[in-house]
Amino acid sequence: MPVGFYYLGLFYCAAIWGATFYLVKDALSSVDPVVLVGYRFLLAALCLTPWMVPGTKWPFSSIWYLVPSGWGILKEAAVLAFWLTLLYITQTIGLRYTSASNSGFITGLFVLFVPLILRFLFGQPVLAIQWAAVGLAVLGLWILTGGIREFNLGDGLTILSALAYASHLLMTDRYVRRDLDIPSLSFHQFWMTGLFCLTLAGISGSSFGISSAKGAWVILFLALFPTLTAFFIQMTAQKYIAPLKVSLIFSLEPVFAAMFAWTLGAEEFRLIGVLGGGLIVTAMVLTEFARYRNVRINN
Repeated sequence: MPVGFYYLGLFYCAAIWGATFYLVKDALSSVDPVVLVGYRFLLAALCLTPWMVPGTKWPFSSIWYLVPSGWGILKEAAVLAFWLTLLYITQTIGLRYTSASNSGFITGLFVLFVPLILRFLFGQPVLAIQWAAVGLAVLGLWILTGGIREFNLGDGLTILSALAYASHLLMTDRYVRRDLDIPSLSFHQFWMTGLFCLTLAGISGSSFGISSAKGAWVILFLALFPTLTAFFIQMTAQKYIAPLKVSLIFSLEPVFAAMFAWTLGAEEFRLIGVLGGGLIVTAMVLTEFARYRNVRINN
């Protein structure tokens, strides 16, 4: 398949993930946030179940097959499921307290967390321009959230979500380059994430009901498009596209999130939000260009 299709797929991921913020915020009036995440991922896993039969052909390609050894990647899937659970629980609960556009922009901080994680866990140096980008992002976050006085629980949870996002991206890149079976890896991390979430919901005494048909339709949409198709495309594309370029394309996610929130989500358009969010996106792009330039020089 031409590499251009993988780039197109990554743009689709950024757009469809951006669309989820206002949809999820709207759905939270009819379903518990942790239960919503659990249903979303279990339903996505259920959709993949027919292709868990050994030798069954994946419908989008004549060369991808699911193999019996798929159960041998449970360890890797569990690691990814842990980060997915942390990512989506914190992000979804955070949407109860912050706006969809703010959530999208703050989630975009994951791009800045990537080099910091590489520095502190793997010893890779952080460039001066990347530190400058971190400062720019902090300024953008300050403007976006209104400073310490207006910084709320949702904003804090979404920062934690961005950290989990960066960790999931790095671990996904590490695993897919081992040539692991992508449909199997997707299936196992999905059902594990769903199980983790519903277990946590049960322990906390959350209601498992959905009080409106609209909430059920949102969960179905989330399972099929932002989860099933987008994560599969992401993992497939990361086999052929460097994580630096993947992160750069994903930096468009908060832009899409704000656009959907301000239009379809009928959220109030604020110039201060544009300024703060714009600084964060600028910092994201600076970070990725700095990493890309550094890799080219080292090679």
